[in-house]
Amino acid sequence: MRIRKEDNVYVIAGKDKGKSGRVIRVFPKAQRATVEGVNIVKKHTRRSQENQQGGVIQVERPIHISNLKLFCKQCNRAVRNTFIFDKEGKKQRICKLCKEVL
Repeated sequence: MRIRKEDNVYVIAGKDKGKSGRVIRVFPKAQRATVEGVNIVKKHTRRSQENQQGGVIQVERPIHISNLKLFCKQCNRAVRNTFIFDKEGKKQRICKLCKEVL
């Protein structure tokens, strides 16, 4: 997966196009990720023991990974990334523009 937990990403398509945020959770099988402050929907909750109030709450829902790009702090923009192998044989992600390790 090109996107991991705690990455800063930029939304390139959908209703939240242009927003950016931090990845909270990744779902590899579904190819989706939950991003902080993106794809917020309203959920109606019933009163219960834990939630005495009930009512409408706002929840972040997963967004497809194809609609996200990594945000490079060095370039200060959304970029594509690629993989390289370092001297120890570990796989690293780098920015395609500035060649910095992400």
